[in-house]
Amino acid sequence: MEDIEIPQYFICPISLQIMRDPVTAVTGITYDRESIEKWLFKGKNTICPVTKQPLPKDSDLTPNHTLRRLIQAWCTENASHGVDRIPTPKAPLNKFHFEKLVKDLRNHQLQMKTLRQLEIFAAENERNRKYMAEVGVPKSVLSFIITCFQKNEVVGLEEALSIFHFFRIPSVKNMKLSPLENDKIIESLTWVLGLEIENDKAIKSHALIVLKMIVETADGCNFLERLRPELFRKLVGVFRQGITHQGINAALHVMLDSCSWGRNRMMMVQSGAVFELIELELSTPEKRTTELILGILFHLCSSADGRAQFLSHRAAIAVVTRRILRVSPAADDRAILILSLICKFSTNNLVLQEMLKYGTVLTLCTFLQADRPPYLKQKAREILRSHYDEWKDSPCIDASVLTRLTR
Repeated sequence: MEDIEIPQYFICPISLQIMRDPVTAVTGITYDRESIEKWLFKGKNTICPVTKQPLPKDSDLTPNHTLRRLIQAWCTENASHGVDRIPTPKAPLNKFHFEKLVKDLRNHQLQMKTLRQLEIFAAENERNRKYMAEVGVPKSVLSFIITCFQKNEVVGLEEALSIFHFFRIPSVKNMKLSPLENDKIIESLTWVLGLEIENDKAIKSHALIVLKMIVETADGCNFLERLRPELFRKLVGVFRQGITHQGINAALHVMLDSCSWGRNRMMMVQSGAVFELIELELSTPEKRTTELILGILFHLCSSADGRAQFLSHRAAIAVVTRRILRVSPAADDRAILILSLICKFSTNNLVLQEMLKYGTVLTLCTFLQADRPPYLKQKAREILRSHYDEWKDSPCIDASVLTRLTR
């Protein structure tokens, strides 16, 4: 293959590979369909990558059948040299095809077949997902999930959740769900998170991703004020169930988005969220997950019950301390503020000794000498000043350094 000179006009300007399904844009440039659609839909670009002229997402991409046949013939002639034959591509689906599938989804006898087809098409490419969003597939799938909950049936549930999780935030936002519809889907997804059925880990992971999308796109703050204790119990419960990393992060996003309301924070604490979040951080140390966990812990430690639950975990102080200066500026921010809340409102001799034992005091001293935002350094300095008398005589600390840094 390396010794064969490939005709230049067979090469896609984007992928720099032989085109399998050449299409010509309105600017007159021919691309491989997959590459130009990815450029337009996934990359959110609105210009022709070659001419730099406007190229709207809804502009026509005309199949270049002549060029495709030339490429296929050339590949066949050079098959003995290791060139793969290129099959004739299937004609792309149009909006009318998906409109028919939406109608079929309402027919009980056709539901499973339709769901499987929609799942395949949603996974296939961005063009399909665009048409599916335009004809209302996401909302129809949500209606199916709600019906599953109301009838306590799980047949088709996995496929429906899989379909929905392929869509992007704008598609979901365009559904414009009413408050009642939002409440129904949240109740349905809460039910899904409590199921114990075959392949429930994948089902719950997709349900959490859908839940995150619904929470992020819901209109009005009142929606988050109506969340129920059962939802938070189920969210906390998934941390120990071995679901996917993507699902865990989706659950954390939902909790963090809900933390602005004191009622929600109280329900999270009552569900044992603080303890379980620390356990999760001990078992899955990953940058984005850590940032989310520390963000939620900061909010929950704003209450006395949250701080009490935090301190009831023997590794809490150690975990937060060891994330400082080791993860990201965002993690530093949350970790320092958590320690500030603990030191300001919930300290006792045992807590102060733990902060010495697990290196918190030494870490704060190191933090003050690092290149970090002034407001965070001030918080760290306040922690050290407030308990200077208890720590200055410890053999674990250089008293002169502590004195100099707290001035």
